Amino acid sequence: MKKAILTSAILLAAGMAQASEDLTPRIDASRAAVKSFMTQLKGELQAGMKAGGPVNAIDVCHTKAPEITSSVSKEKGWEIGRTSLKPRNPANKPDQWELAVLKKFEQRKAAGEDPKKMEYSEVVETDGKQTFRYMKAIPTGAICLTCHGEKLAPEVEAKLKELYPEDQALGYKEGDIRGAFTIKQPISPTAP
Repeated sequence: MKKAILTSAILLAAGMAQASEDLTPRIDASRAAVKSFMTQLKGELQAGMKAGGPVNAIDVCHTKAPEITSSVSKEKGWEIGRTSLKPRNPANKPDQWELAVLKKFEQRKAAGEDPKKMEYSEVVETDGKQTFRYMKAIPTGAICLTCHGEKLAPEVEAKLKELYPEDQALGYKEGDIRGAFTIKQPISPTAP
């Protein structure tokens, strides 16, 4: 009897380890996709700031962020985006899974974890289909406060109201979690 229980425990542990190992390539690919997204967006924002300051950068973000999202999503064949507890664009409002992860990120930050290192992934089942979900926290840097801080220049505030009348992405402090990159990758029997 003890031998059967021990064997079952070993097989269960081996199965759990195998499941974790199976996600490693997906996690690595998700990290690479997020890095590509961040690098492209950061480059566009920096160019926008140099060309015309924060107001121009807001325009760049408004037009280029959706283009970059679409480009990286098409390249990977996944849904890639950004979400937040306080979204600037209501189209980026979190779904229930994302909302739960964002709240966990806030709890982890409150417990002392560095937001720069926060990520979370799991396989979820929806309508009988399995999907790999991944999120990486977006920490608020000093430069982010120009458009996401507590005190904004009047021209920045006016431009944000013009482009994002339902904007909630304000009042952040350096080090706050401003949101997260989010990825949905359908799992098919033949997909890696």
